[in-house]
Amino acid sequence: MKQKLKSSKKFKIFVLCLFCVAIVFLGWNIFQNQHIQINELTIKSDSLPDDFQGYKIVQVSDLHNAEFGENNIDLLSAIKEQSPDIIVVTGDIIDSRRTNVQIARDFVNNASKIAPIYYVTGNHEARVLVEDEIDNVELNENVIVLHNKDVLIEKGESVIQLIGVDDPDYKAVKNSTEYMNKRLEKYCNNEYFKILLSHRPELFEVYAENNMNVIFSGHAHGGQIRLPFIGGVIAPHQGLFPTYDAGLYYATDDTTMVVSRGLGDSIIPLRINNPPELIVVTLEKK
Repeated sequence: MKQKLKSSKKFKIFVLCLFCVAIVFLGWNIFQNQHIQINELTIKSDSLPDDFQGYKIVQVSDLHNAEFGENNIDLLSAIKEQSPDIIVVTGDIIDSRRTNVQIARDFVNNASKIAPIYYVTGNHEARVLVEDEIDNVELNENVIVLHNKDVLIEKGESVIQLIGVDDPDYKAVKNSTEYMNKRLEKYCNNEYFKILLSHRPELFEVYAENNMNVIFSGHAHGGQIRLPFIGGVIAPHQGLFPTYDAGLYYATDDTTMVVSRGLGDSIIPLRINNPPELIVVTLEKK
């Protein structure tokens, strides 16, 4: 009888310990989800024009209508502290399941007071907005929406080319590889240093084949759940243990892709071991 009581007590202690660990784990991840991690990266390239040495780009991706502080003041402050030359937004600034265009519009307009913004669509914009609606959202003149087009950015006597491609879902295409090839082939052999904004990281081979120098992407949410020594667990359009979930990827010495873990969440309402991320890239001549 005494042995049974001891066993029962040990079991209860074990369950209590598990419960406490679970509470601490959950609380830590909720805390992490509310605090932005700034990830500073350097990309070196032989092809970078001399005048763009030290050029700083802040990437915002997959906000999904999240707010960090009232009116996103914490996110805006974090961006401002970086003193970027430009800000790139790589899709899913809204969320199709809880769409609030005003949150997205207000954030983009306020961020554009810090630096010029270049924006491309993600799959969530594709679900709820058509092109005219996006173009008619009241964005100020410092926000450039790149609908399958490019702009030239000048600094000193040098020029780089910034290219934006709409998410394949936005155009309802059946073959995303063919779609992306058609959008990029005209840029493949030009003389510019090329920066591509495209929501989908899984198309990295296509970007590399078309000689993009730097690609900014998102979509994978860092794998949503990140495991030590393994990385992301699951990502849209890549499935379990995605190849491109976060950080830098290299196809050649002169093609680098940046994959943001993003800031918000969508289907799964909690990022585990995966705090919201603001990426800051500095370009350097190799």
